[in-house]
Amino acid sequence: MDIKQITETIAMIEEQNFDVRTITMGISLLDCIDSDMNKAAEKIYHKIVEKAGNLVKIGDEIAAELGIPIVNKRVSVTPISIIGAATKTTDYTPLAKALDRAAKQIGVNFIGGFTALVQKGYQKGDENLIHSIPKALAETDFVCASVNIGSTKSGINMTAVRDMGDIIKKTAAASEMGPAKLVVFANAVEDNPFMAGAFHGVGEADVVINVGVSGPGVVKRALEKVSGQSFDVVAETVKKTAFKITRIGQLVGQMASERLGVKFGIVDLSLAPTPAVGDSVARVLEEMGLETVGTHGTTAALALLNDQVKKGGVMACNQVGGLSGAFIPVSEDEGMIEAVEKGTLNLEKLEAMTAICSVGLDMIAIPEDTPASTIAAMIADEAAIGVVNMKTTAVRIIPKGKEGDRIEFGGLLGSAPVMPVNKNSSADFVARGGQIPAPIHSFKN
Repeated sequence: MDIKQITETIAMIEEQNFDVRTITMGISLLDCIDSDMNKAAEKIYHKIVEKAGNLVKIGDEIAAELGIPIVNKRVSVTPISIIGAATKTTDYTPLAKALDRAAKQIGVNFIGGFTALVQKGYQKGDENLIHSIPKALAETDFVCASVNIGSTKSGINMTAVRDMGDIIKKTAAASEMGPAKLVVFANAVEDNPFMAGAFHGVGEADVVINVGVSGPGVVKRALEKVSGQSFDVVAETVKKTAFKITRIGQLVGQMASERLGVKFGIVDLSLAPTPAVGDSVARVLEEMGLETVGTHGTTAALALLNDQVKKGGVMACNQVGGLSGAFIPVSEDEGMIEAVEKGTLNLEKLEAMTAICSVGLDMIAIPEDTPASTIAAMIADEAAIGVVNMKTTAVRIIPKGKEGDRIEFGGLLGSAPVMPVNKNSSADFVARGGQIPAPIHSFKN
């Protein structure tokens, strides 16, 4: 690395809020399966502590060595619905508590994998896990839950969609933070390092390290230098910036992998914002010439950003995976929050943007009296976007307060203005249940 590159890297960190958002250790729990719930819980606790005991220490050492903040150290595990299915117990809260106890012991920020994959139907463990979510998230601090209700290959499980509308409402009633730790997916990926949706897929190695980078502030600063120039220049600038960001992520991942003695998985290229001023995806889009995010042109700007981030990242690292794009969570992005409060960004525009970006309707507060059927219909809409476009989409909705309130979460989760929701009913639509078939272009064998 020459002097110019070193200077650029220092500026990225000190002035532009660049960080490695997370190093996430994925751990298989398949060898922890036991017909006795308590024995399974103990096995889970001990394996996580054994494999990830040095994760935080090594992460802090690498951050100090490179001078690059590594904000979060996390763990993801095999979907707990698989582990719990071997028991005769219907409440999987003891397994969630084992995860939480392990997370506290090793000092990680979150642990993901209280998960069920039901895109084509329920198995015993899936149904038990889903109904355990409200209690499990209320009685733990660091556990994150996710449910995959659709995929391009199988379509959308509308029975599960209907159930998840109800589960989200119950989770919100049971705890303040529960809904912020619960995400409903279509086309969930097995190597995602970001919470709340991270889980360790059954096709992964026993233990892996996945890295999630960040850097909206870095991209914005780069675009400031090409103000007024054509989109050809904008695209090239974003691509080159993403290349630099991904290189750093790859270096961190390789170092962590070597020192922990586990396999290096992937770098997730997602531009993940924070509530800090200067670390906003919305501000990147506005730097392209929009008066405010949410106005006409927003979706096109996001499409360019997402595409060029992927192109630059793939050039920098051949082990790219996870979600890889631009996140647009409302509560975690000060520019998005401002646009919502000004009335220039609404749920309908956010839904259009999710056809382009990573994830979907993420960290959005809606009135607590919103019917479960309406929440389920929002999940169905997002799933349809993901299934038809062969991409990952998701919903992380927080039904709290009333329209116009502001819900405070703290830390990286920020705060969210409570957004208005279309009050016309979707109840009869959601009540049908069953399966929306896979799109015709899914048939590729």
